[in-house]
Parts: sequence; C-alpha cells; structure tokens
Amino acid sequence: MVHPIYYLTDKLEFPPVHTANEDGLLAAGGDLSVERLQLAYKSGIFPWFDDDRLLLWWSPDPRMVLFPQELKVSKSMRKLLRDKAFTVTKNKNFEEVIHRCATVPRDGQPGTWITQNMQNAYIELHKKGFAHSYEVWLDNQLVGGLYGIDLGTVFCGESMFSDVSNASKYGFITMVQEMEANNYKLIDCQVYTQHLESLGAREIDRDDFIGFLK
Repeated sequence: MVHPIYYLTDKLEFPPVHTANEDGLLAAGGDLSVERLQLAYKSGIFPWFDDDRLLLWWSPDPRMVLFPQELKVSKSMRKLLRDKAFTVTKNKNFEEVIHRCATVPRDGQPGTWITQNMQNAYIELHKKGFAHSYEVWLDNQLVGGLYGIDLGTVFCGESMFSDVSNASKYGFITMVQEMEANNYKLIDCQVYTQHLESLGAREIDRDDFIGFLK
C-alpha cells in the first residue's frame, strides 16, 4: 500500500502518526521553529533528513527505547565507572557537543543530517531549556558527548560523538543512571541499532510509546 506523503504548511500541526508509511516517514516540509519541534517530540515525531531542501518528519513503528531500569552495563564499563575514568557534565557546552555530533562520519551517510539550520534550531531549544547535552571530559578535554530533548519524564536522545574509546558510552550510561534516579519513564532511541540493543534498549509498539508521552 502506497502512503501519500503529507506536506506541512505554515499551520502548526502534524498528521496522525498512524498515517506514516512502513519506513516511518510521516510528513515533509514545515520549519524548524521551537514550537513545531516541541509539538513534534510531544507527538512521537522527529525530523531527520540529508539537507535543508526538504524537511522530513518520522514516527517509526516499532520504536526503539530504553527503560532506565533495563540498562545493561558491561563488566569493562563498570570498571571504568568505578575508576571514574572520565568526568561527565550536563549543559556545560551544548553548542560544541551538537557541532561535534554533526561532524562525525557515519557509515553509509555521505553528509550529515545535523545541518547548520538543525544546529541553530536545537541551540534555540537548549536556550529555552528543552534540549540538554552531556559532555564527557578527559584531562579537561572534551572527548565525547550526547544531546537530546527533555520532555520531563521521557528523554529523546538525538546524537552522540566519541573521540576516545568508550567516552560516549560512559556519558550515556551516566545519563541513564541519573534519569533512573529521577524516575524517568524511558529514553527514546528512535530506531534499532545493535549498539543500543547491547545497552539494553528494545523495540516497543509505537502506540505504547505514544502512551508514555501522554
């Protein structure tokens, strides 16, 4: 069955998520305003595209999530955490983290989906308190980090980078442990990867995911 792609106008709205195609593509167009991005994440939708010519909005089914209490920490990572191998900070340098995430080479991706317009939009979200970064430091050097959107009890992870082995994983585990302590329901990981599965993430039905957002 071919799903027509819904084209967004200036009106602040999205089509129902169940109208997304089998790949999860829901709509195209619109803008990256703070208001639209907030509405998207609260509705289980996120932007992801190759360049700024056409914004694409996604709501995949199933959805990859991590319940904080299901976090898997390997023996080697437990030792790094015990030894305090890195220092982790929160919201100390959001702009540098998102810039570094944008410049990481990705398998099968010739460019980056974190375009300059995307960076500007998420920096604006950060200034308004909706986007957070976690920075990982070694000898006062920024060697890893991640960022995402905070919806109060759900954190929508967006991207991470690592210049040193295990740096981003260390930051991610530290973040998840903090969120478990603060009674977060889940971390949205968007789509399946083996790396996320190894950390305890799993796929759930989109309807169940939307239920957690509500």
